[in-house]
Amino acid sequence: MTITKTRRFAAMLLLCAAIPAFAKGADAQRRPIAVQMYTLRNIASLEDQLKIVHDAGVSAVETVGTQNVSAQELKRLLDKYGIKAISTHAQLADLRGDPDRVVAFNKAIGNSTIVVPYLQEEERPTDAAGWIALGKELGQISKKVQAQGMTLAYHNHDFEFTDFNGKTGLEVMFDAAGPGLESELDLAWVARAGHDPAAFLGKLKGRVFAVHAKDNAPEGESLDEQGFAAVGKGVLDWNAILPAAAQAGVKWYIIEHDAPLDPAAVIKTGAAYLVEHLPADAKR
Repeated sequence: MTITKTRRFAAMLLLCAAIPAFAKGADAQRRPIAVQMYTLRNIASLEDQLKIVHDAGVSAVETVGTQNVSAQELKRLLDKYGIKAISTHAQLADLRGDPDRVVAFNKAIGNSTIVVPYLQEEERPTDAAGWIALGKELGQISKKVQAQGMTLAYHNHDFEFTDFNGKTGLEVMFDAAGPGLESELDLAWVARAGHDPAAFLGKLKGRVFAVHAKDNAPEGESLDEQGFAAVGKGVLDWNAILPAAAQAGVKWYIIEHDAPLDPAAVIKTGAAYLVEHLPADAKR
């Protein structure tokens, strides 16, 4: 074999070796997979954070508020890395105080879904009547943002799962809110509250905008990461969860970890797992 042919053969081998990784990255971009930016909050700069998302083959994110930059700067960085904002976490206090400002910022970055991410302790209902009142309020906020082309969703933790005559506070709230309020179901927190994530997806069928795809480590493990694990590396039954999510009409699978020691690895692991295990028809 001549030197030229040898070089061509070596180049072909390198190309063949690179194809699987390239294909997996391209597949992640076609799938409804996103990253919650809270996972990356300890990375030095917003640009570095978005580069990690891009390098994991993911092209969608859920932002946290304004990410401490202007809408113009955030949009510039998203465009630079070919990333779309598919939702944002906006505090209830901001939606109560100035919803128009929240809507305007998100329209400027191309996002159309606003998620209430967390209730401060003083905001949390303590009885069924309180959850009904909160649901009605969120229903009204939902109507306001819908009038401007936006969707409102609610993200749970574990405190919403107090039982009231056979229904959780979360269910009571959604019943009172009406169909305009959608759910962003955090699967790991559902499990921590003592419920089966797959079964709970069925209870909210038709109104689950997205799930937070994260895992719980086996009991007593990963204590330095608050007991969370990368998707597919913990104890959640994804073989049951993913089909249930598809049946519930989930549109996005948002990778999140509350306290990762290695955020980039968590995102790569989660994206690879979802690419491999999401139903074949789960496309954007």
